Amino acid sequence: MAKAIHSMIRVLDEARSVDFYNKAFGLDVAERLDFESFTLIYLSNTETGFELELTVNKGREEPYQLGDGYGHLAVSVADLDSEHDRLGALGLNPKNIVEFNRDGTLLARFFFIEDPDGYKIEVLQRGGRFK
Repeated sequence: MAKAIHSMIRVLDEARSVDFYNKAFGLDVAERLDFESFTLIYLSNTETGFELELTVNKGREEPYQLGDGYGHLAVSVADLDSEHDRLGALGLNPKNIVEFNRDGTLLARFFFIEDPDGYKIEVLQRGGRFK
């Protein structure tokens, strides 16, 4: 069986992105690999073995175009309301909390936040299929 180990996104400013992901989700640099034309930064925390790989292409100055095919990354938290308040207090502008129901049953509570490069991250209340 395959095991998901990381997802990669391209970012413009390494320091800005590392700071955002640390403040927002407690992700720290697990490894940084510097090459001639690009740098790979692997971010992780103690909650999961899954990592976020930031790729910085050296010399790039214009923002990346995310296109119309990108969806989002997702994380789960123990207390959605507290996390929403915390991210708002940091000035990270979380969107409104949404309750997703089907046939009168709550399936998910979540909100979205965007990183400095415009990538959307869904923050879900832990429970059900969102562990």
